[in-house]
Amino acid sequence: MQPSTSSSATDDNIAARIASSRQEAEKLKEKIKQKKEALADTTLPQQAQSLDALPKLTLKVRRTLKGHLAKIYAMSWANDQRHLVSASQDGKLLVWDAYTTNKIFSIPLRSSWVMTCAYSPTGRLVASGGLDNVCSIYRLNVSASTQSTSAQGTSSSSSGPGRSAGYQYIVNAAPGSGQSDITKPTRELVAHAGYISSCKFLSDSQILTSSGDTTCILWDIDANVKLKEFIDHTGDVMSLSVSPNPSIFVSGACDATAKIWDIRSGKCVQSFSGHESDVNAVQFFPNGNAIGTGSDDASCRLYDLRADRELNMYASEQIFCGITSVAFSISGRLLFGGYDDFHCHVWDTLKGNHVGALRAHENRVSCLGVSSDGVALCTGSWDSLLKVWS
Repeated sequence: MQPSTSSSATDDNIAARIASSRQEAEKLKEKIKQKKEALADTTLPQQAQSLDALPKLTLKVRRTLKGHLAKIYAMSWANDQRHLVSASQDGKLLVWDAYTTNKIFSIPLRSSWVMTCAYSPTGRLVASGGLDNVCSIYRLNVSASTQSTSAQGTSSSSSGPGRSAGYQYIVNAAPGSGQSDITKPTRELVAHAGYISSCKFLSDSQILTSSGDTTCILWDIDANVKLKEFIDHTGDVMSLSVSPNPSIFVSGACDATAKIWDIRSGKCVQSFSGHESDVNAVQFFPNGNAIGTGSDDASCRLYDLRADRELNMYASEQIFCGITSVAFSISGRLLFGGYDDFHCHVWDTLKGNHVGALRAHENRVSCLGVSSDGVALCTGSWDSLLKVWS
């Protein structure tokens, strides 16, 4: 049966209106771009010309953490600047004392295909996620007194002058002592339809996750429920970073964009483009006014939230490989990038210069992080080692 002429005309009319709206949107985008260009009276490298060049990098490997038996995919520092958690495809989540290099906990994972891990702000919880599409939360047994020197069976170490003793953990909890069984997750957060690429705690009761299903989710850990879903990306979301203002976070995705989200409204409030390939890593600048990104296009970039534009690009003709992870020094002057060429390259964020490369790994640098006091950088690699630099 032939469709009626009137319905065919209606379809044509709708298609014409959509095409017209698209053209109008493109014109408006171009106008916005021109307005932005008119306001861009200078560039960050030009403004930074009068600054002294940075001295030669003196970072050295101070600790090597050996224990994983396969590729390390993720690491996260604890807020006590002493402990860290790492996730490897040997199917283990390891909690380390970075001063002594001791392993405090070894947590077996239900799925060895892990991609991310995180430490909660109080040091009581760690989380992991990966190709099983589940974010698993594990409760660590924390001693009642974190200040006193440890009793038998509690993780601690001679802290030395000026060193924090850090969190005190009960390692060998006796059965019936009321302590958690760390080998079993206390919560399993299930809602994503794709792999979990990144997770970040907001508090001990809330966590953000990003996924290959193109969404991010905010969870209530205690109630084991999804609070909000953040939908705007058109490709797998690869990375998350929470702002110093905890109502804001950034996500980076395979649609080559980084997006700023307001947790209160659940909406995307800014979108940054410019990368020519997947954005694998995002990190907030220490003051929360800018973000750093790392991409498969072999560049890192700095975007400013207030100027709503790219401020700087960090790339070299000698570096062709992608970036897996990024982190800022505590002042924000240095940008560290984990690269597929086995090195951690370091950039001057203001001048845009390459200021050095940290060479100690024998395979891809898959993750890195700066401790909250800015004293140490930890790099994790597919060579199954973590290295602490200072």
